[in-house]
Amino acid sequence: MTELYQKIKSGKFLIAGPCIIENEKMVLDLAEQLKTIAEKTGFTYIFKASFDKANRTSVSSFRGNGMEEGLRILQKVKTEFGLPVTTDIHESDQAAIAGEVIDVLQIPAFLCRQTDLLVAAGNTGRIVNIKKAQFLSGAEMKFPVDKVKSTGNEKIMLTERGTMFGYNNLVVDFRNIVDMKSFGYPVCMDVTHSTQKPGGAGGKSGGNREYAPLLAAAAAAAGADGFFFEVHRNPDEALSDGPNMIPLSEFEALLQHHVLPHLKK
Repeated sequence: MTELYQKIKSGKFLIAGPCIIENEKMVLDLAEQLKTIAEKTGFTYIFKASFDKANRTSVSSFRGNGMEEGLRILQKVKTEFGLPVTTDIHESDQAAIAGEVIDVLQIPAFLCRQTDLLVAAGNTGRIVNIKKAQFLSGAEMKFPVDKVKSTGNEKIMLTERGTMFGYNNLVVDFRNIVDMKSFGYPVCMDVTHSTQKPGGAGGKSGGNREYAPLLAAAAAAAGADGFFFEVHRNPDEALSDGPNMIPLSEFEALLQHHVLPHLKK
């Protein structure tokens, strides 16, 4: 078991960063600032950014700079700031390549039943973070877990990110946190994606970031071990998921006032 996974299992961990790698300067700037915030608030910190968003609503939406360039930039985050990093993979043949750099391989919610993807991620020996699909219950996440476990890799974590509620809307059933924790693996709350309005903004997703503090506090009270936030200096100018990202200037206060007071000891 890696030192990082032991820290994750101990609780109070933070996954944060921009939705997508827009450019190297932006990523390094956010990594430096978020590392400082995590140190001040006492969280084990994992930097997050995607090299490709393969499930954008529109074919014309910005997807990223590609795997090779994205992994190069994420390696630079590791080297310059000593941070572990996470990113999402979308195809099974990406797992081994990404696993050479990435500490936590993230399985997107839409893809959490894809057996080949889960097995490929498990075979890397890296930590695998399986995000709960918007159409599955927490109890059903046992089966994606079993697919990763079948490789002999038990460095697994699960993430709640909301459930579809009609069209273009998500709600969070906090019982899912309890149900997923019953499997014996750490559970993370993806706060910002849970405020998303999928496909609800005319060819792209909208969101209501103003609900993030409430969802974060409720997840902490429900026993979440860690918290996932997408953060940007200016979300309204972001190239992906702007409506649900947290402005960097507000992020520390959100943790201090809405997460830390509600954490289970």
